[in-house]
Amino acid sequence: MGGLRILVASSEVAGLAKTGGLADVAASLPRALAGRGHQVAVVMPYYAAVRRTGTPVEKTGIALPVPLGGRTLACRLLRTRLPNSDVPVYLVEHPPFFERDDGPGRGLYQQGMPGGYKADYPDNAERFTFFSRAVLEAVPFLGFTPDVIHANDWQTGLVPVFLNEAYRTKPAYKHVRSLFTIHNIAYQGTFGPEVMKLTGLPGWLLNPGQLEFHGYLNFLKAGIVFADAVNTVSPTYAREITTPDFGCGLDGLLRGVSGKLSGIVNGCDYADWDPANDRHIAAKYTADTVTAGKAACKADLQKRFNLPQKPDVPVLGMVARLVSQKGVDLVLSAAPGFLDLGCQLVFLGDGDPEYHDELNDFKARHPDKVGVFLGFNEGLAHAVEAGSDLFLMPSRYEPCGLNQLYSLRYGTAPVVRATGGLADTVVNATEEHLKAGTATGFSFGEFSARALYETVKWALSLYRTRPADFAQVVRTAMAQDWGWDRSAAEYEALYRKVSRVG
Repeated sequence: MGGLRILVASSEVAGLAKTGGLADVAASLPRALAGRGHQVAVVMPYYAAVRRTGTPVEKTGIALPVPLGGRTLACRLLRTRLPNSDVPVYLVEHPPFFERDDGPGRGLYQQGMPGGYKADYPDNAERFTFFSRAVLEAVPFLGFTPDVIHANDWQTGLVPVFLNEAYRTKPAYKHVRSLFTIHNIAYQGTFGPEVMKLTGLPGWLLNPGQLEFHGYLNFLKAGIVFADAVNTVSPTYAREITTPDFGCGLDGLLRGVSGKLSGIVNGCDYADWDPANDRHIAAKYTADTVTAGKAACKADLQKRFNLPQKPDVPVLGMVARLVSQKGVDLVLSAAPGFLDLGCQLVFLGDGDPEYHDELNDFKARHPDKVGVFLGFNEGLAHAVEAGSDLFLMPSRYEPCGLNQLYSLRYGTAPVVRATGGLADTVVNATEEHLKAGTATGFSFGEFSARALYETVKWALSLYRTRPADFAQVVRTAMAQDWGWDRSAAEYEALYRKVSRVG
């Protein structure tokens, strides 16, 4: 079978501009696809964040005319490459829309508000309508005609709509197909009906069967309806979002298009996340040297968080956005019980101010048992993964999750709620799975502090009284391969099905 030609459209790309897991996928998947022999390019906005990385950016001499709300705006198309690859990244330059992340509290999509909260930019609909249209205007200048345009999340939800309704009759676009990936269905890009005028699309498309959602224009729904195929970032999440509990109002639509909906687990970038060659941790280690390696990393972690360096005290680690989705409230409710079980706890993250306050108060009450770092620090995130004995990830929902994949590779048994990608990647340490040698972590179903506490209690029982069984869980976890080549092979098959190539 011949190679495919793929254009990945994303509002963020790791190594250039990032707020979350979408950026990791938009960087790692194209690299893996290129490694499999496919022709791949990426297109994203040219943010101030890209300039701050110091990445070399070259001018292409290409100016794109982008229709927007009855007028035509000009933008330049710049070019760079994905870090550590030859995959080209095309940057849509329009400073009024995309170079505002240049001051305190100003991000890619949001700005800081009084009280520590964040609010979306009021013109996000205009910004990402413009970007979606620019993606399609860029197609003739890529040096190849894509078999598939792979759009991601609501920020590119209009790409499949524009492709079908405004570009399909043009020769360069006749055979181009689209895949739309939902990374988190809770974020939908819902705007007032007046935004239809910005799109330039026919007003009759704003109907319940296509773009309209309870009187609003919904960018995520647009991508789902108009794309040739839809996927999300784990098989379990693909099933969950067709239910009222997880579908965020779109479950009926997704049940209706279930024939084109699938799930592919994200990969883990082992070039960055592997204790055998991790420059951020105190001691490199493999499955053969995990006992000594993790002991050194644990001592280093305790030192970093100003905790007593006690090798026999289990350390529970958590690295997460401090929001309700991540189950922070469960951890805070169960945390006094964890201390009673003789544990130390370390937290790294940033999010809602009330969680900041609660964590700081908890640390103040137990300074010799609790460590807190509010914000994000890449090196410290690696240290938590390497130095903890258990990693806490009790999410309300989790489309895929990456930290549990990191934890598996680092031999830090993840404690997860069995939802979304967590259910697909962690094998619970039941007696049956322990006997079969397949257990890789610990999981529970009910979203409650009691269920989390009992699961940690069971994990600590193995850790303390059945060390051989606990060591087997660690070794089995480290042997798992959730690398990007596996994910890329599944995406390749999906692209071929969508484009009918090969």
